[in-house]
Amino acid sequence: MDKNIIEIIPVLPSENIDRDTAWYVSKLGFEVVWSDNMYALIKKETISVHLQWHANTSEDPLLGGSLIRILVKDIYSIYQDLLNKKSISSDKLRLNTPWNTHEFGIFDLNQNAIFFV
Repeated sequence: MDKNIIEIIPVLPSENIDRDTAWYVSKLGFEVVWSDNMYALIKKETISVHLQWHANTSEDPLLGGSLIRILVKDIYSIYQDLLNKKSISSDKLRLNTPWNTHEFGIFDLNQNAIFFV
């Protein structure tokens, strides 16, 4: 396994962040690391799950492609590798996001989003 990869975090759709974080806490023993009405980070031991709000309408369905966030030590080496493979374009890297990350993402053939962070 690549020693650059730290963790893979699933991002699951949620119609109600407060309701769903409460369920993860009471039913599965997770703790809320951070949450607002659109996004939540929850954790239990070494497992992280993120919840992202969706309206569950035809324009913003809960079903469809999934999303994962792959935490890495050195995003620049992965970014350069995928640039060299022509897997991404040079405008994809986002530095210093409002949530304090450097990241970029791509979609696989099934429209699953894969973000490197």
